[in-house]
Amino acid sequence: EISRGDIEMHFGDQFERDEIVEWTTATRRIRARRRERLGAIVLNEERLSDPDPRAVTSVLLDVVRREGIASLPWRDEARTKRERLAFLRTRNSEWPDVSDDALLATLDEWLAPILAGRSSFAELPGDLDRAMMSMLDWEQRVRLDRLAPVHYVAPTGTRVAIDYSDPSAPSISIRLQEMFGGRATPTIDGGAVPLTVELLSPARRPVQVTRDLAGFWAGSYFDVRRDLRGRYPKHVWPEDPL
Repeated sequence: EISRGDIEMHFGDQFERDEIVEWTTATRRIRARRRERLGAIVLNEERLSDPDPRAVTSVLLDVVRREGIASLPWRDEARTKRERLAFLRTRNSEWPDVSDDALLATLDEWLAPILAGRSSFAELPGDLDRAMMSMLDWEQRVRLDRLAPVHYVAPTGTRVAIDYSDPSAPSISIRLQEMFGGRATPTIDGGAVPLTVELLSPARRPVQVTRDLAGFWAGSYFDVRRDLRGRYPKHVWPEDPL
């Protein structure tokens, strides 16, 4: 048997001590260890509770570079904000580029600051929303809600979420009856962009898609009305939808 003391006496000057910070795929967390070894022989290993924050951040950034932006825990609020910014970017290049490629290229600027003190991505959801906002100056923050609102308020007062997943054609899905009294197509970006309106039956099944609400009321509404009156006789279907 060779004791630890014998090893230290004969080979102590060859001992190496290092700290290992690595990503564990199974748990999707950082694992940090302190090791003491002689060549390939690990003499001692223990959990490291206070790894170098810069090393942890570096490993997490590498994971995102490898797995992509979608690997981050985007909750609905942050995802919607990113989609709204992407829409505005198609309209004016003054808005930040939040495409996957652009975000990957600038991880050190927007993601690294919110990784401080984190050991996994599960702790990030609220911070991702704030990270999107950090890309805007004060004036843009004020204009964001005005030009790319989160909701459309229907003539009945119902708030309907605007879908920006297709930045070239933001849209809403709303029951046709909620739009009675609405003379013009809803718009965003200061009135410059009409929303695509998916009109739904009382059972929330699509019955018409339009970007010209006035034209729909004056034309195909009457065919749709005749069909819906037959299927939903208990609902009111006015001859004059305005």
